[in-house]
Amino acid sequence: MSKSKKPSHQNQLIIKDLSYTYANQATPVEVLKQINATFSPGVLYVIRGESGSGKTTLLSLLSALDEVQEGDILYGSKSIRQIGYNNFRLNYVNIVFQSYNLIKYMTGVENVQIAIDFSSEAKNEPAHTGPRIRAKTPEYFLEKVGLDPETSSRLVGKLSGGQQQRVAIARALASSVPIIVADEPTGNLDEDTEKKVIDIFKDLAHEDGKIVILVTHSAQVAHLADEVYRLSRGKLSKC
Repeated sequence: MSKSKKPSHQNQLIIKDLSYTYANQATPVEVLKQINATFSPGVLYVIRGESGSGKTTLLSLLSALDEVQEGDILYGSKSIRQIGYNNFRLNYVNIVFQSYNLIKYMTGVENVQIAIDFSSEAKNEPAHTGPRIRAKTPEYFLEKVGLDPETSSRLVGKLSGGQQQRVAIARALASSVPIIVADEPTGNLDEDTEKKVIDIFKDLAHEDGKIVILVTHSAQVAHLADEVYRLSRGKLSKC
């Protein structure tokens, strides 16, 4: 496995004094309490924590699925509020869900093609143009995560859990965003497949220079990461 690139001080994802409270309950619950962290390109991060520790809430905030209540999240020098939540979700971050969120009646190729078309449309560029055509094909991204053409052409509902997760990662790659966030990406996988999937995420950071953040409770995943944070009782600390 190659070594990570030296982290860049530009285009970092920065959490500043971030707090979040579930107020729509009989007793409000503060799940995040004035947390701070900086995530750099080229580094594979893991955020660990027990169930109910606020991992999913933090992931939702980092991927702009939920709006910041207190504090701020910045990409580079801009708050994601300034960037715009919809714009940030579309052009800056992609989330890989534990449940994969694939379209089961489509093949792996078709699932990735949708991501390519959507990304191209958002950027007002043709899906297949000029010399970039090979790098823009779904097969390119599926091969990058270790899926052969025969497997990629099967309906995803007929693939194993590890293969479906690879399709989900290939779909994230196809969007060409600088930040990848994954929610328990190996929760349904055996240990051997888990390591292979983490190696893919590590390559996304080290080789492609992306910010990659995995939210998990797995000690094995944490062992393979470059940097590990722990979320407990609303506080985020580096391990």
